[in-house]
Amino acid sequence: MRLSRFFIDATLSIGEHELPEAQAHYIGRVLRMAEGDAVQLFDGSGTEFRATLVEVGKKRVRVQVAESFAGLPESPLQIHLGQGLSRGERMDWAIQKATELGVTQITPIVSERCEVRLKDERAEKRQAHWQQIAISACEQCGRSVVPVVNPPVTLADWLKHTEADLKLVLHPVAEPLVSHEKPATLAFLIGPEGGLNDAEVDQAQDAGFHAARLGPRVLRTETAPVVALSVAQQLWGDF
Repeated sequence: MRLSRFFIDATLSIGEHELPEAQAHYIGRVLRMAEGDAVQLFDGSGTEFRATLVEVGKKRVRVQVAESFAGLPESPLQIHLGQGLSRGERMDWAIQKATELGVTQITPIVSERCEVRLKDERAEKRQAHWQQIAISACEQCGRSVVPVVNPPVTLADWLKHTEADLKLVLHPVAEPLVSHEKPATLAFLIGPEGGLNDAEVDQAQDAGFHAARLGPRVLRTETAPVVALSVAQQLWGDF
C-alpha cells in the first residue's frame, strides 16, 4: 500500500523529528492518523524518508525517521514556465498541472491583457497560495523536488532576465512547433486569458524567443501549459 506523502519545509535526517504545525494538524486532526502509522516524507532535496508516527497530539506530532532513499529522478529538461496571470482556479490549475508535468520553476507574468492585478500584500498571499499548490501536487504525483513559484513580474522584466537554451512563445497564428536540437533548459511563455498581443509577441521574439503554435486549435490559457509541457517532455525530457 502506498504511504501518505508529506512535504516538510525543514531538513530531514535519520532520527526523531517534530513536524511543523501545519503538517501536524493535518495528520492528527484531519487524517486522524495514530501512533504507529507509517508515513513518507520529503524535504525538497530529492531524498525521501520513511518514518513512523511516535506521538500524535492535538498540536504536536513527532516521527521517527528510520530510512532514507533517493526519490524519483527529475526530468533532464529544466523548464521555466512564464504563465500569463489569470483568474482564480485557472491559474491554480495551470500551476498544479505544470508541477505534475515536471516544470522546474513558474513565473506569473503580468501583460497588457491580464484581467488580474496584484499588489504588495495580496501578491505575496497569492504567491504563497500558488507555492502550496505546487507542494500539494508534488505530494500527489511523487516528485521529491518542489518547483519554485516566483513572484509575479511584468512581461518586460521576465523577458529581460530569462535565460535558456531554447525559448518559445506560444502564439495561435505562428508556425507549428518544430523539433529543435535537444536543449538542457527551456523557457515557455504563455499568454493570459486574452492572449498576448502582437507587440508583446514581437517583444518576446526580440528577446530571442521563437514563436510557435501547438496544433490547429486555440487553447485556453490553463490548457496551453499542459499541452506545451507534455510535448516538450516527449521531445526532450523524460516521457
